[in-house]
Amino acid sequence: MSTLEKLTAEKLLRIKAVKLQPSNPFTWASGWKSPIYCDNRKLMSYPAIRNFIKVEFCRLILEKYPQVEAIAGVATGAIAPGALVADTLGLPFVYIRSAPKDHGLENLIEGDLKPKQKVVVVEDLVSTGQSSLRAVEVVRRDGSDVLGIVAVFTYDFPVVQQNMKEARVELTTLSNYDAILDEALLTDYIDESELKTLQDWRKDPKNWGDSTKRLKK
Repeated sequence: MSTLEKLTAEKLLRIKAVKLQPSNPFTWASGWKSPIYCDNRKLMSYPAIRNFIKVEFCRLILEKYPQVEAIAGVATGAIAPGALVADTLGLPFVYIRSAPKDHGLENLIEGDLKPKQKVVVVEDLVSTGQSSLRAVEVVRRDGSDVLGIVAVFTYDFPVVQQNMKEARVELTTLSNYDAILDEALLTDYIDESELKTLQDWRKDPKNWGDSTKRLKK
């Protein structure tokens, strides 16, 4: 585990952008029960942490994709960090809608993306990766080349790497689920018994809530 992953995990937990509640699970929009909830939009309210994310994104992009010509943020959570990165690097910025507007030009891409531009997609959070890959598909369909995806955090579901591989795109994150659990355990946010619950959840997140109910009966 890298120092960057640990540092980012510490910051996410400190401002409660990531919350862990193994004994009182959250309900995601998908209906899944989950002992973790991540809202990286909170990062924008903390100038020092916002700057840290921006700088690390820029460093990562310049190291991995020095040929980058444009930045695309995935709406809505990655619009702000994506714009900050594009501004720092002096690059054009666009953002990708999850669905077309229901009026006007019915755009999926907001901004001016030139054909054949080399694009890095910025995400705040990757769960199953579906929204990220939809954005990749939109950019490619528009005639541009996606160099890779960079994100603040991923739950590291096994399906994600497979989905990325099939879509022929590389995902790189500043932190991940293992780093969050390590930091939470180190700071006594969770104990060993809660750690096991959190580890079990990631193995089968879709059905984890049902198994929890069965155990309580």
